[in-house]
Amino acid sequence: MAAAAPGGSVAGLCPLLLLLPLLPGRAAALPGMLQPRDTPSRERKELGGLWSFRADLSPGRDAGFAQRWYRQPLRQTGPVIDMPVPASFNDLTQDPSLENYIGWVWYEKEVLLPARWLQDSPSTRVVLRFGSAHYYSIVWVNGVQVVEHEGGHLPFEADISSIVQGSPGTLCRVTVALNNTLTPHTLPPGSIQYMTDKTRYPKNYFVQNTRFDFFNYAGIHRPVVLYTTPSAYIDDITVTTTSSEHVAMVQYEVSVVGSTAYSLSLSLRDQEGKVVATGDGPEGELKVLNPNLWWPYLMHENPGYLYSLEVKMQAQVEGALLEDVYTLPVGIRTVHVTSTQFLINGRPFYFHGVNKHEDSDIRGKGLDWALIMKDFNLLRWLGANSFRTSHYPYAEEIMDLCDAYGIVVIDECPGVGIKLPESFGNKSLQHHLAVMEELIRRDKNRPSVVMWSVANEPASELPPAGFYFKTVIAHTKALDPSRPVTFVTEANYALDRGAPYVDVICVNSYFSWYHDPGHLEVIPLQLTAQFENWYKTYQKPIIQSEYGADSVPGLHSDPPLMFSEEYQKAMLKEYHAVFDKKRKEYVIGELIWNFADFMTNQGTTRVLGNKKGIFTRQRQPKAAAFVLRERYWKIANESSCLPPVITSHALFLK
Repeated sequence: MAAAAPGGSVAGLCPLLLLLPLLPGRAAALPGMLQPRDTPSRERKELGGLWSFRADLSPGRDAGFAQRWYRQPLRQTGPVIDMPVPASFNDLTQDPSLENYIGWVWYEKEVLLPARWLQDSPSTRVVLRFGSAHYYSIVWVNGVQVVEHEGGHLPFEADISSIVQGSPGTLCRVTVALNNTLTPHTLPPGSIQYMTDKTRYPKNYFVQNTRFDFFNYAGIHRPVVLYTTPSAYIDDITVTTTSSEHVAMVQYEVSVVGSTAYSLSLSLRDQEGKVVATGDGPEGELKVLNPNLWWPYLMHENPGYLYSLEVKMQAQVEGALLEDVYTLPVGIRTVHVTSTQFLINGRPFYFHGVNKHEDSDIRGKGLDWALIMKDFNLLRWLGANSFRTSHYPYAEEIMDLCDAYGIVVIDECPGVGIKLPESFGNKSLQHHLAVMEELIRRDKNRPSVVMWSVANEPASELPPAGFYFKTVIAHTKALDPSRPVTFVTEANYALDRGAPYVDVICVNSYFSWYHDPGHLEVIPLQLTAQFENWYKTYQKPIIQSEYGADSVPGLHSDPPLMFSEEYQKAMLKEYHAVFDKKRKEYVIGELIWNFADFMTNQGTTRVLGNKKGIFTRQRQPKAAAFVLRERYWKIANESSCLPPVITSHALFLK
């Protein structure tokens, strides 16, 4: 295998290095990234389905750029295959070269645009949006480059009005060049290792090395849509909320692009459609009497309550009156952290939930509605009230359901595998800051998101980690002062240089698995010492953000032996006994690793992936799932303000 940047060569050169200039400074504000919605003034056209696909198998992976494949239909440049979008491309064919392919691949979709989108020019704006594509994307429309984007888990878009409205006919050809190479300065980081021993490896042979334990799936993973707005439009909305017993305040800020002569009116409606507050102007606050607060699942009989904030803009553009309407779901809730508690709406909240992955058979990390609904039904059956988006932001569609169902989210950026000193340098830091800006821009209005996580298991004991995480966390807090910030550590409590800057300590540990494997008897002592050392040092609440053991479904052993379902159950029970003591003091949560088995790179410690799931990759329960379900429902009933007769069925059938 070999790879190179456009116009570059293979020898010693990573395929992205020529594409990733130092990002610009923080001065310019990012444009809004409102989720596309159908409204009276906006239309949406989804581009999912089969796209033409071609991997660049040239020695330098640069034939597509040298031959300008974007200038003509992709099928005219050579053989193409059908590729579903959204999906990862890795597991969909019988071609082993695609399974672990590194470098440039090309996608193309030809779509007919509605004539009205073109006839209303110039008062109609046409936007092309990608929910995510992993990792680095360059996009052309009708042969004209419209956007580049670095990062595999957040949306990006381009205004293509001038291209499609200036072209004859209504055909729109979208071409995407996508590169999944990871470097020491990407997020997540990685490195390319060239094998130069010609007696052992083919010419130009290389491998992609990563320091994270999940498969580096690649492709257009989330929906691609075309949508319209008026040429003067609502660009962004920011909402924060405060509440007391009988009154809530919804603070808002709205930005408009395309006109300076505009008016704004706002209406907040409850779930019955009744207007409960109105406002006008680009910023202000709405007063809501006797509000229905947004409560987590199992914390209230009506969790996930959402109001609808309708924002209406009228603007004068070249003598014409344009109107844009956008409706934003709003949940009224507060978050506060003390030295021993995490409070939602002033009440102590205990995270009893999971870590997850966007991962499943065949589709890899591609968004799949059936899988999403299965996962949420399992979460609610389990009695889980929360999850962490380990180790990257999840799809907007998933986050929508968290808002609606009351599932609390620790929203994590792709900062996993930051292990090497060079990944703590200025170039990496600058990109990390930009990623946090993109993540907060996307998810800042979500009531389900109660905390930002800026990394998972970095080498936070290294000398540069202190400045690095102090900077990233301060930047995150400046962007969003309303939420606490954390990162997930596995470092020694006495050596961690980033922990002084977090609001909540999130710690991973795998006692009797990676440490003292097979010795369940060490867990009480080691886990207790872990909690006491961290709390004594920092006086901050603690979440056990990962713990668990691999189990092969159907493998049994008594006494419990590693990899059996019995061993996974026994480990959980040992951890739970310590949790029950410490959650009376300062432990505020427990998140099992993992919700479901998931794919990893091949290796001698992995047999078709990581088997730490309490569900199989096909979402069937292992014995541990029933242990966790019994525990979570018990905790929910103990902490609920509802009558004790509430059962799993009563709340699950919401």
